[in-house]
Amino acid sequence: MKYETTILRDERTGDTCTCIQHPSGLEIRVMEQPGFSTAHAMFGTKYGSIHTRFRLEGDADYTEVPAGIAHFLEHKLFENEDCDVFSLFNQVGASANAYTSFDRTVYLFSCSKNFDCSLEILLDFVQKPYFTEATVAKEQGIIAQEIKMYLDDPGDRLFFQLLRGLYHNHPVHLDVAGSVESIAQITPELLYACYRTFYNLNNMVLCCTGNITAEQVLAVADRMLKDAPAQKLEAVFLPEPETVVRPYASAKMAVGKTMFMIGFKSQPESGLEEMRAALTAMLTFSVIAGSASPLYQKLMAENLINDTFNTDYFSGDGFFCMLAGGESDDPQAVLDALLAEIESAKVNGLDAALFDTLKRAAYGEALTANNAPEGAVSTLVDSYMTGGISPFARIQVLSEVTLADAQRCLCERFRADRVCLSVIEPAAPQA
Repeated sequence: MKYETTILRDERTGDTCTCIQHPSGLEIRVMEQPGFSTAHAMFGTKYGSIHTRFRLEGDADYTEVPAGIAHFLEHKLFENEDCDVFSLFNQVGASANAYTSFDRTVYLFSCSKNFDCSLEILLDFVQKPYFTEATVAKEQGIIAQEIKMYLDDPGDRLFFQLLRGLYHNHPVHLDVAGSVESIAQITPELLYACYRTFYNLNNMVLCCTGNITAEQVLAVADRMLKDAPAQKLEAVFLPEPETVVRPYASAKMAVGKTMFMIGFKSQPESGLEEMRAALTAMLTFSVIAGSASPLYQKLMAENLINDTFNTDYFSGDGFFCMLAGGESDDPQAVLDALLAEIESAKVNGLDAALFDTLKRAAYGEALTANNAPEGAVSTLVDSYMTGGISPFARIQVLSEVTLADAQRCLCERFRADRVCLSVIEPAAPQA
């Protein structure tokens, strides 16, 4: 077979990645790490909970599907006509799992032996959907119980309460697993339609790392992959206003201390620009409120936060927000202090020395991110899902981010009129 092969190399670390465009349509990314005893593989599709409205080229209308169907489909692929797939992995000594997030579904395994057999199992079952009325009905009951458990999870409730406060129309505010009502609408026909659309190999990636070779991966791929028809897929979202839905949202649950999460909504990006925006915003937020910042120390001293407080970013196709959260007896006071610190930094400038220290720390972490197979395989998948960029882009972007970039980011992405505060308060004890 003829392959389009590109060797990517990071001159800083010496790491290399072999990127192969397989004739079947699948992109394969391999990072050989012969010094390790284990190997990891991830087989993923650009299909997640946000993809509820889509069409293929030639379709007259958009197809709209129930919330939670991507997660439901992930569960169902682990069952085939013959047996449970997990038992097949167990027989060859591999540990397998899968996950569905907002923008992707990934099937994975790790092993210290029998890599070829494990990879055959992975590529086989993901390409063999099997849905019937009976198996779908059974799974609806199982996932309904899972959804109810999520509703009892304070952290999960806090996060989606925040997303519903930030986003009017974008399906990122819908629970990844859907609702009991939405999954009740799922049928075998809908599952097959979504499978044919999003599990086309042109929309997927296979990433392998560890004590394996690209030739070894290709030998299995050549045996197992089925050619996929070329297609043009359009997944679209309703227009999303720049404003938030509401600035405050709260609920009461059985928690020992009030939990809170703050979200700053801003303009989404894509591809390399999404990574650049996210890393710049993360550095900016760390200067303002990270554990090394004066504000963090002040809030700790005033007992307004504890060591659960952290900052993060959350971005993807059509959404971008910066997050901060933890536990506090007075979340509003934390938000007020945060907004005051942001406004001060907009006027007086960010702390240049702290920015430089945090940038060096982030750069150091990026340099070592691919040192082990488990971290490296995640990097390969993330880079593919982020517009097919290089797995070494993070290091390059961090080397280029400047204090001026962070200052612009502060003004554009941390606005007081684009913020929501989500709170979970302790419920009153029952008599």
